[in-house]
Amino acid sequence: MWQGIGLGALTGAVWGMVFLVPQLLPGFTPFEQMAGRYVLYGVVSLALVLPRARSYLQRLTRADYQALLWLSLLGNLVYYVCLAAGVQLIGIAPTSLVVGMLPVVVAVVGSLGHGEIPLRRLCWPLLAIVLGVLCTGADVLTGAGGAHTTLWQKIIGLLAAAGALFSWSAYALGNARYLMRHPRWSSHDWSLLTGVITGALAAVVALVLWCWPSVAHTAPRNWAWFLLLMTLVAIFPSIVGTSLWNAATRRLPITLGGQLIVFETVFALLYGFIYEARWPHPLEIVAMVLLIAGVLGSSLVHARHTSVTAS
Repeated sequence: MWQGIGLGALTGAVWGMVFLVPQLLPGFTPFEQMAGRYVLYGVVSLALVLPRARSYLQRLTRADYQALLWLSLLGNLVYYVCLAAGVQLIGIAPTSLVVGMLPVVVAVVGSLGHGEIPLRRLCWPLLAIVLGVLCTGADVLTGAGGAHTTLWQKIIGLLAAAGALFSWSAYALGNARYLMRHPRWSSHDWSLLTGVITGALAAVVALVLWCWPSVAHTAPRNWAWFLLLMTLVAIFPSIVGTSLWNAATRRLPITLGGQLIVFETVFALLYGFIYEARWPHPLEIVAMVLLIAGVLGSSLVHARHTSVTAS
């Protein structure tokens, strides 16, 4: 279990970088960023799959193809479009705040009929996470950021962040349960297959964007910078991060595995502070402490439950 927690923390450190990229590419739309990232992700995954392509094709079933299709669509394409839109419209902190509610959503939904531990035993760790998110929200709402953002842009940005929360919740639960039911797939193999399917879907989107009339862009479009960042997020968050996450979910109950995604929020905030060249506000420090305390508290509950069950 502790190996799973460590892998989950590493995953959060890698995935947190994704929140920074849309801020670095203001001249590119969320759909363009999504297509660029996942086409490259698909190319890299395909190159790694080809040496063992025959073995993969022999083991793949119709159910595998269906799972890969909807997991790739929700956990990658829809999620990243929503996340990039949220970051560009309302910033890193508010977007990571909304997505930071994901551990609570996954823990609650995962416990409904599938949880190994009653929710009442997780109430205090979950409360700490909720309070951490609320502290971050209070700091954002009372701060000076977003002065040039209209009300409609804020509403659309919040809806986009909520869409990222929904799509990632569905992915986190669905992916964890599918891997548990099909242990024949290693974390690495499943990550590469997800990358191939995601790349194929992103290629279709890229083709549509290529044929669609271009929209007006108010910010400069540096294509060399775009390709560099898309390559980095294709390799690290997509391939390395997904492999780490799959390895973590194999070692953890669904209720605990979902809460470890809180590390993505913490690292996203840290990267945002570095990008903005400032120290975190007092409320932001309290929020991060509460978020980490919630995860550690949940880990202790699961550790005690495991030791009692084993004895």
